[in-house]
Amino acid sequence: MPTFTALTTLNGPQPAEALGEALERLVPEPTGVGVFEVEDGSGIWEVGGYFVEKPDEAGLALLAVAFGAKPFVVSELPEVDWVAHVRRELSPVQAGRFFVYGSHDADKVPEGSVALLIEAAMAFGTGHHGTTLGCLQVLDQLANDGFVGENVADIGCGTAVLAMAAAKIWPNPVLASDIDAQAVDVARANVAGNDLDGRVICVEAAGFDAPELKQAAPFDLVFANILKGPLISLAPDMDDSVKNDGYAILSGILNEQAQEVVTVYTHNGFDLVDKRENGEWTTLLLRRKPA
Repeated sequence: MPTFTALTTLNGPQPAEALGEALERLVPEPTGVGVFEVEDGSGIWEVGGYFVEKPDEAGLALLAVAFGAKPFVVSELPEVDWVAHVRRELSPVQAGRFFVYGSHDADKVPEGSVALLIEAAMAFGTGHHGTTLGCLQVLDQLANDGFVGENVADIGCGTAVLAMAAAKIWPNPVLASDIDAQAVDVARANVAGNDLDGRVICVEAAGFDAPELKQAAPFDLVFANILKGPLISLAPDMDDSVKNDGYAILSGILNEQAQEVVTVYTHNGFDLVDKRENGEWTTLLLRRKPA
């Protein structure tokens, strides 16, 4: 069955979100809609829809005009078994003690490693992306330095690979949250697949805005592998939610954006401990200043 995409760009998050919501109501309906900021500092956002039948191009044109977007570009994608394709393209990833793999590579898990199973169908957050890889590397270094996370949270958890990594090396349960309900479902499936039920608790929340997170704070370690804009917005809540001398591992930051994030977090009670780059992405290790 052919698949169609319809993509456009426009300025600003509010118009983009509104266009995304309107796109969901188009007939024939898209099977999925994505709204993403183009991370180049331009303020441009991309809105796209995926369709199993050819979309209504006249309807798309009206939506573009109504929301001040560029005309939609409609493309037909070739028929591809994407899970099989991902399995071929994604080899296992080693990040210090952590080994992230799909079930098709179960025979490759090195003895003595901390194995994290993420299926190919749930590929975002497998460790191949420089942001996830950087977070796992920093976590490994923290543990090597003798730090033990007793109260850990993963904000914007995606596949929950970071929460699961912490739960596998430390004794206490880890909280994992995501603003997207589908991501929370994926996270829970991964937790079950790694035999971590009860060890990683997944909740739907924007930032720290969930009763479970509020009750558990302050944390001695928080992961936030999201994007520059949300990280900056999260800084005051991070200051309130990380205990004195606790750590934050931040990523989803382009290399050229790192200093801006560091500056904001410095003004919100944190010191920079470490910064590492993987390709075009930076991961930051920050420590909350003593009161």
